[in-house]
Amino acid sequence: MTVSNSDTQPSTTVEIVPGGPVSGSIRPPGSKSLTNRALLCAMFAQGQSTLRGALQSEDTEVMIAALRKIGVNVSSSNGGTVLVVDGVTRDKLGVSDDVIDLFIANSGTTIRFLTAALSAAGGNYQLHGVPRMHERPIGDLTDAIQPILQGSIDAISPGGCPPVQIRSTGWREGSIRVRGNVSSQYLSGLMMAAPISGQVTRIEVDGELVSKPYVEMTATVMRSFGAKIVSPQSTSIATSYEIDSVGYVGTEYEIEPDASAASYFWGAAAISEGTVTVEGLSRDAMQGDVGFCEVLRQMGCDVDYQTNSVTVVGKPLRGVDVDMNMISDTVQTFAVVALFADGPSRVRGVGHNRFKETDRIGDLATELRKLGAEIMEHEDGMTIIPLASPSQFQGASLATYHDHRMAMSLSLAGLRLSGVKIEDPSCTVKTYPNYFYDLERLTGRSHRWDTSQANA
Repeated sequence: MTVSNSDTQPSTTVEIVPGGPVSGSIRPPGSKSLTNRALLCAMFAQGQSTLRGALQSEDTEVMIAALRKIGVNVSSSNGGTVLVVDGVTRDKLGVSDDVIDLFIANSGTTIRFLTAALSAAGGNYQLHGVPRMHERPIGDLTDAIQPILQGSIDAISPGGCPPVQIRSTGWREGSIRVRGNVSSQYLSGLMMAAPISGQVTRIEVDGELVSKPYVEMTATVMRSFGAKIVSPQSTSIATSYEIDSVGYVGTEYEIEPDASAASYFWGAAAISEGTVTVEGLSRDAMQGDVGFCEVLRQMGCDVDYQTNSVTVVGKPLRGVDVDMNMISDTVQTFAVVALFADGPSRVRGVGHNRFKETDRIGDLATELRKLGAEIMEHEDGMTIIPLASPSQFQGASLATYHDHRMAMSLSLAGLRLSGVKIEDPSCTVKTYPNYFYDLERLTGRSHRWDTSQANA
């Protein structure tokens, strides 16, 4: 059952003020995906690592807090964008009989990556989070680990959900099989854990692998820290990775701006027929979500790729039929952009989005309907029928379900529609604490904040 805030009284809302074309340039904060991957590799590296351009947000803070509780020294400077990590190799982890309790909030990357890594390193741990975290399945990951685990690992909530309890002395050499159609983070977690185990590990993926660019990102980060990965062997039904027993080595690592966050600003250009440049990214960025720009190109926008920037020029939008399996974190952005196209749009290949921070198909459909859209849900996505008369829109208060991406994507509707209010805007702290400030700066228009309920 999805945790929703749609039936609760919002404490604070923010209303986006519509206007003309949005034009300007912006550099989003560092990538959450890259920051948490680099933190995990640095945690178990020989020597010290320096991470530059790191994201400071709830998701990265819970990862850092967990590392510190395990005994890893992490220091920060420059507002948290520079992190220095003193690695703790497996043989120096200081494993004891005491259970280390780790609070993970609602960070999917943190709990999935640490579940795999700590089981490989050895020790006794309990990983738990907010109520929604205890509804997000992780059983496929724990089931994959158990056959090579020297010890036990259990997801103790119904349906194979956290809390996760680990009692381990490490992995034995062998093979792992994991389903690929639920979350690429399971495979990424297993891949990053393998060098920690000190064993040669073969990982085989059953079925379709979702969000493949994130797995490629994982492999690239691992290699930056000295890990050795045999090129994946692929067939029509499985993909396999063989990872050497060579561990990680400390390094200096530069983190790209977050491409998922960039999608909101590119989307702003598309919706408003403006021109927005996102700095620090390129067509060759490690993050697959840069591919969202190609979806906007299909919808009629112009896209200009430079060495260190990507610019989207908004044009009249047309409806498209697109498979977004590879860039599923941008589906909500796409859905809002599609409201202003000249015909229906269909998004496919993202059934796994129902198991994110909230149901990013069903709950998204609910909020888009409040804007006057006709939405048809499908097993693997949705169809969006554009707004018939945007000028007749009477306003709506949109629930965010404590999901940062719901808040950021839905806010874009307010660039064209008067009276769009976003509930619980502070939920963006999960990955982008300053999002609404940056959007305000880019548009040059002040938002309207209502804190009357918070002060009641």
